Amino acid sequence: MKHNETMIPQIDDGGAAVFYDRVAHFYDLTFKFNRYGHSIERYLREVSLPLSSGARILDAGCGTGLLTLSLMKVLKRDARITAVDLSASSLLKARRASHQTETKLKHRVGFSQANILSLPFADETFELVVTSGALEYVPLREGFRELARVLAPDGYLLHLPVRPAPASRLLEVLFRFKIHPPREVAEETNRFFRVIDRHRFPPLHPIGWTKLAVLAQKKQ
Repeated sequence: MKHNETMIPQIDDGGAAVFYDRVAHFYDLTFKFNRYGHSIERYLREVSLPLSSGARILDAGCGTGLLTLSLMKVLKRDARITAVDLSASSLLKARRASHQTETKLKHRVGFSQANILSLPFADETFELVVTSGALEYVPLREGFRELARVLAPDGYLLHLPVRPAPASRLLEVLFRFKIHPPREVAEETNRFFRVIDRHRFPPLHPIGWTKLAVLAQKKQ
């Protein structure tokens, strides 16, 4: 497994990065305790993403690496994974975790600080974009538009939106985000993408208390 060891630049983001720099350790412990990664890996094995060898993948708003690590473990072909986030502390945790993750394939994994509303990539760069817990911090249409911009024609988006639920309300307070109404999420998803699969996690999986998975393909 190869890693991009470039320095993480600093970005003026209005305070979100500072907040997550402070809570990165707590955030990381939360997801280890609730085994979100286990549930995501199980789902990724079930959907079997149609990616070719060397596929370019973006984890937009990677946090401490939940989706990046899951992809590294589950993908059946080698890939080039780029993970971005506003929080430098979160990115460092994600990078360290990726170094410690044993995989059968030699994925190329790189980490960079970036804003999901202004991604530093050319149009149509990636075959797959994954995102969880990032669009809840930004205007939904603008967020989807930017993800669609960097996605190749017929490329895939895997989005794990936060859905309204009692546990979700607690997360809103803890992590200072705003849940988008399900109707708005559906409308804006359909504006840019064609939904292929909507997945509800098993009731006993803690991730299912607050999230669902939406797999979609970019519209022409």
